[in-house]
Amino acid sequence: MKIIEMHIYGYGQLENVKITDLADFQVFYGENEAGKSTIMAFIHGILFGFPTKQQSDLRYEPKHSTKYGGKIRIYHEEHGYAVIERIKGKASGDVKVVMDSGTIGGEELLKKLLGDFNKGLFQAIFSFNLHGLQNIHQMKAEEIGKFLFSAGALGTEQLSKAETILQKELEARFKPSGKKPVLNDRLQALHEINGELKKAAAKNKEYESLITKKEMLQQEMEAIIDSLQKIGEKVEKLHEWKRIEPIVKEEKWTKKELKQLGEIEFPARGIERMERLNQLIHPYHAEVISIGERIENLKKELEAIEPNLSLLENESAILTLLDQVPIMEQLRLEKQQCEAKLLVYEDQLAITKEKLHLSLDEEAIFAINTNIYIKNQVEVVSRKKQKLEEVKEELEERYRDEKNTLEEIEKDVRFAESQVLPKQERLLLEEQVGTENDKRGLEGELKTLEEKINLYQQAYERDLAATTSMKKQKRLQFFLFEFIFFGLIAYGLFTKQWVLLFLGVMGCIIIAIFMVKSKKPLENGEMKQTLNGLREKEILLKQKLQSAEYLDITKLENKLMQDNQRREELQMLKMKLKQQHSQFEKIVAKFEEWEVDSAQNKEKQLSISQELKIPEYIAASFLQEAFEFIEQSKSIYREKNQLLVRLGQINQQRAKIVEDLTSFEKRFLQEKGLDLHNTAYLLRNKLKEEHEKQIKSQERLGKLADLKADLKQKSQELKLLQTEHISLLQAAKAVTEQQFYKMGEEVEKKEKLLERLNHLQSQLQYSLLPEHVWESYLPIHDSEELIMECNLEAQHLQAKLKKLQEEHASIRYEIQILEEGGMYSDILHHYKQKKFELEETAKEWSVYSLAQEILLQTIDKYKNVHLPRMLSKAEEYMSFLTNGSYHKIHPQKSGSGFLVEGKDHTLFEANELSQATTEQLYVSIRLALATTLYENYPFPIIIDDSFVNFDAKRTHKVIELLKRLERNQILFFTCHSHLLQHFRRENILSLEKGAVLDYLIEK
Repeated sequence: MKIIEMHIYGYGQLENVKITDLADFQVFYGENEAGKSTIMAFIHGILFGFPTKQQSDLRYEPKHSTKYGGKIRIYHEEHGYAVIERIKGKASGDVKVVMDSGTIGGEELLKKLLGDFNKGLFQAIFSFNLHGLQNIHQMKAEEIGKFLFSAGALGTEQLSKAETILQKELEARFKPSGKKPVLNDRLQALHEINGELKKAAAKNKEYESLITKKEMLQQEMEAIIDSLQKIGEKVEKLHEWKRIEPIVKEEKWTKKELKQLGEIEFPARGIERMERLNQLIHPYHAEVISIGERIENLKKELEAIEPNLSLLENESAILTLLDQVPIMEQLRLEKQQCEAKLLVYEDQLAITKEKLHLSLDEEAIFAINTNIYIKNQVEVVSRKKQKLEEVKEELEERYRDEKNTLEEIEKDVRFAESQVLPKQERLLLEEQVGTENDKRGLEGELKTLEEKINLYQQAYERDLAATTSMKKQKRLQFFLFEFIFFGLIAYGLFTKQWVLLFLGVMGCIIIAIFMVKSKKPLENGEMKQTLNGLREKEILLKQKLQSAEYLDITKLENKLMQDNQRREELQMLKMKLKQQHSQFEKIVAKFEEWEVDSAQNKEKQLSISQELKIPEYIAASFLQEAFEFIEQSKSIYREKNQLLVRLGQINQQRAKIVEDLTSFEKRFLQEKGLDLHNTAYLLRNKLKEEHEKQIKSQERLGKLADLKADLKQKSQELKLLQTEHISLLQAAKAVTEQQFYKMGEEVEKKEKLLERLNHLQSQLQYSLLPEHVWESYLPIHDSEELIMECNLEAQHLQAKLKKLQEEHASIRYEIQILEEGGMYSDILHHYKQKKFELEETAKEWSVYSLAQEILLQTIDKYKNVHLPRMLSKAEEYMSFLTNGSYHKIHPQKSGSGFLVEGKDHTLFEANELSQATTEQLYVSIRLALATTLYENYPFPIIIDDSFVNFDAKRTHKVIELLKRLERNQILFFTCHSHLLQHFRRENILSLEKGAVLDYLIEK
């Protein structure tokens, strides 16, 4: 999978950032806080989801933008191109995947593209940073091997951590000779409790009989206590009856009195309401009479001041007319101005017709089309004509310049052709110089051949030494296996296990066959044959060099070089001549284009002149001016017509004002035949007088309406009071007020009895004795005597209880003596509890032990199945990084860790290597893990300044190694400018705060 481009909508400090055309080896350079970590987190976030708020990873939500997320375009070897977009939504964001094939999906499609990788596994395998190398710096010597093994298995140190944690947990729970671990401590405690349990078992029978007797006494004491409690409750109830007896008897008498009075129908607060009504009825009656008299007086006043309603109805029309009287003079002046303007417009029209020299009347002028399109065409044609004239002058000047330049270049070409050597003379010169070049070529070939012979000789010697060493190792291994199989044969014979005997014999035969085969000499004939062929070729080259003639041809070479320069100059001049011919032809072509444009413009000009009805000779020179005069004539005619319309309106308006004033004068004024201003003055005064009458009339009408409303209200209120008086008598079913007051006294007596009854019931409400038992206590005449009898019975029971308590205390003392070290049952319970705790701790220990066993089995399986292929690739990388100083990596025979073999076949543990070599080993293992075990998932490898501790040579080597990883795209992030010299300029992107720029190398 390769990332082609990224578009960051908003992520951390980066907003609306686009990065396109990412290379197979892409370098991101920027100073601290430039956005490198943000881009790495953006890639992880888009592919695997944004971190949730519960996780410790940074979410990189933008501070100044509402957009959060972005999209990445990728190329997948199997599925082709796709765009992965993730934006703010649910916890990890809303993702959308769009394939170029048209397929659209979400998380399921994304998982398919990523091969079900999660973020943790991706970072462990394909994401490098300085953290992994710093872990090596901080580790103890014995931990480095385990860490490297864990990195080779998972990409991180988790395997090593898991192994260490499991061992610590096991040792914290049990050690064979320890005391502090939990299992050891609980075993010792259980042993001690077991001894105490045996001692308590002997006294268990006597203890049980005492316990039985103690329980019987306990039951008898509880029965006496229950009887005492019942007697106490009875005494308490008798005391309570003694307190409430008089109250109960009074309540019974009150209920009897209320029953005798029976039910009385009487309105609530009847006496009070009757007295209040009598106080209100008399004043209301007097008020009604007074208001009636005032209404009659106001009616007489209204008849004397009635206004002229016909005049007031026409008030708005009269006032409007009176306001128009002052503008009569303005209308007269405006009429004079309009007549003067008409004369000016006539003069302007005459001047315009003289300039155009056209005999066109008003109708003909308005018939000419002067719309926006025609106006635009006039302007275009006029501008085009002026531009064509300017272009013509420019073309004529360029034509002269290009023609002169062409003639000068042709002259230079003819001179340059006369300076070069003839063809025959040049061939002879090249032949003489070629002889010397052959000699130099032979010398260079001989030197290369000698270096090649040395390399093959060294390789042959190394292979010979390695073969000898391998033979010794195999021989030692064969002898060891033979010894094991002989032991197996002896054990089978001794125990008569024939299967073991058979296996031992077969093993010895197989080992013998391998030993015979291994004794055959290894064939190195091909290497030796190549060396002999190279040496023969070396002899032939030396013979050729000895036979070659040595010529002093320095002058010939100079002459040939000079001729080469002249030929190059000639070639340049010919190219220049060709270009100049092209330029000249372009000028000629532009002249032809100009003539075509000029003809087209003249045709348009003729068409417009016919449209505007102007002569062709005027259109040729003054087309735009003629169009402007025609537009000006139209404008003058329009303004002239508007003035004529306005004059008619002025005359009509003046006549209307005079007519309306005369009409109102006849209807409302006594004086006739007055002038315009006197009539207006009298009409205004008449309106004022009628308004004053109307105001006075309205005031009187308002008072009259108020009095009528007041009279109506008072009459209604008086009627309501009289109705309520009758209702009160009817409610009490009384005929006279005297009978009404007598019934009120009886109601008052009943209310007092009810109030007393409520008071008595409130006193009895909180009594300890419920109401239903009061009747059973009423026959009691002397409650004090009953209380004394109950007290005597209680004293007798208390004496008996005291005796039982003393006996109970004695038995408890005997039991206490038997419980010296703790009772048997308590010790047995304690023993079982400790035994249970021991079993639970043992279960925990077995879980950790099983987990450790599974982890070791997994490590062994990894070492036997997957590790060899990964180590083979890691050895290749390690050899390259160390220039062959270390070329083999062996896993430890037991547990985890590696042994590294140097070029002199010395084996080193990881902690015996130098710091830099350990880091190179870590890089080799991590890269081998990504390119072998996960070769089917060629994801981009992300590296964040992981090699800053390397020196210049080691840095160069590791970058060269990364460039060889062709299947995986490399995204390299760095803040160190000295590393940029190792990369091509087009593969570097420079990061600044909030922006991504192309990197420019300063010259």
